[in-house]
Amino acid sequence: MARDAAPEACRGIESMRRRFCFERQTDAEVTEGRAGMSSKGYSIVFSSRTGNTAELAEAVRAALPEGACEHFGSVDGDGNCDDGTGATIPAAETLFVGFWTNQGVADQAAQKLLAQLRNRKIFLFGTAGFGGSEAYFQAILDKTKAFIDDSNTVIGTFMCQGKMPHSVRERYVKMKEQPDHMPNIDAMIENFDKALSHPDANDLEKLANLVSETVGQ
Repeated sequence: MARDAAPEACRGIESMRRRFCFERQTDAEVTEGRAGMSSKGYSIVFSSRTGNTAELAEAVRAALPEGACEHFGSVDGDGNCDDGTGATIPAAETLFVGFWTNQGVADQAAQKLLAQLRNRKIFLFGTAGFGGSEAYFQAILDKTKAFIDDSNTVIGTFMCQGKMPHSVRERYVKMKEQPDHMPNIDAMIENFDKALSHPDANDLEKLANLVSETVGQ
């Protein structure tokens, strides 16, 4: 498992840039480099089943120096991405890797990507249908880190709740109609309804601020 370097704590959204007052670096500043951010730039790669994690990825991109973005895009089922060079993994030393949660851990595509990385600085960000508990999010992150080789350094992490397809709620309602339904079915329906607004503006702001703080260290 990779070592943690910090406490857990490329078309950006212009309105978000204005909102967070992020200043773009000059080319000289980018070349000079910063602790946590490689002078070679960064890449943002993610796996997003319903669009929640893709939304987080856009917030990450809006919070970072635009000129230093080497690649932005999703991964395929094998954890590979096409960065235009023929390589299956972006060459940037600093990678922001996004995932969605499946059975309490990052989805398999994200797992496969993480397992291929060596000697990188990694910022993990993800979404989960169930939320409201930092301990739950931390458990997901800990399980996900197990796929990261020790040669890498995790420079930051972020997780928030993400909305689920309406078909999930319909399934819960049908389950509740059964006489022997699970005792926590009402809580599951309540959680679904709470997740509908996520990722929300607060989630995106927290992520953007954390990313900005991480690369500025």
